[in-house]
Amino acid sequence: MARPKISVIGAGNVGASVAQYTVEKELGDVVLVDVVEGIPQGKALDLAQAGPIHGYDSRLIGTNGYDETADSDIVVITAGLARKPGMTRDDLLFKNAEIVGSVVEQVVSRSKHAILILVTNPLDAMVQLAWKKSGFPTERVIGMAGVLDSARFRTFIAQELQVSVENVTAFVLGGHGDSMVPLPRYSTVAGIPITDLLPADRIQALVTRTANGGAEIVAFLKSGSAYYAPAASAVEMVEAILKDKKKILPCAAYLNGQYGTKGLYVGVPVKLGRKGVEQIIEIKLQADEQAAFDKSAAAVRELVDKLKL
Repeated sequence: MARPKISVIGAGNVGASVAQYTVEKELGDVVLVDVVEGIPQGKALDLAQAGPIHGYDSRLIGTNGYDETADSDIVVITAGLARKPGMTRDDLLFKNAEIVGSVVEQVVSRSKHAILILVTNPLDAMVQLAWKKSGFPTERVIGMAGVLDSARFRTFIAQELQVSVENVTAFVLGGHGDSMVPLPRYSTVAGIPITDLLPADRIQALVTRTANGGAEIVAFLKSGSAYYAPAASAVEMVEAILKDKKKILPCAAYLNGQYGTKGLYVGVPVKLGRKGVEQIIEIKLQADEQAAFDKSAAAVRELVDKLKL
């Protein structure tokens, strides 16, 4: 039986890290695609040579074209410009829309049954664009954002309470960026809501730090943005899908009335399995939470409208 095929479009830091984590978990064979000559070939060869040490037999191919991606099971799209200091996510909008649009056309013509996972920012709008361009059913076009945002929130909660990250679950809704909506009452340490363990002002500080998590890293790195945690987040989604785990993860999914939102990709908890998004988990929000979610969805819709999607 052939191994699953995972194509990663964009061989920058995020894409290369996705390839690395994917083969380390031996989830399948990887095709790494990039426009820059030599970069995907070199990184693929380098990762292949780590195989004997890490003990994976996954094949890695680096290429500047798309023919090698044919019949992919999953395509992870990281291609696009990264944020530079002082750049808003909106500055990226039109440039990355152009890049993602052309990538989707190339990929979809060769892999009719693939599941697309988008990582490119501004995330929610790029997922909407990819879905429109692909003609795929909504459950096979998904955005990676909530897994990363909740991982950041979990990190900060664990550090604050000095507990294992494995004890911490965090709940994040809404668009990826400044308008994200963390839900402290559903965020727990060993099942105990953090609202029982931390005062409101400390929780708010952690929420704010989470919402600005990407910018904090950009400010440190100066040239470039986060990549280890974003890549790990995308690979958690890849694994849930390929292993049909039915894992509940926060992802950008298409809402058709859930959470009071219609016809828009926004971050919500979903069940991920071999078909992609197999269920959207809808929970009852309190008035203030619903208001924050609506505001977040409105911010996403504004970008989608700018792109005339």
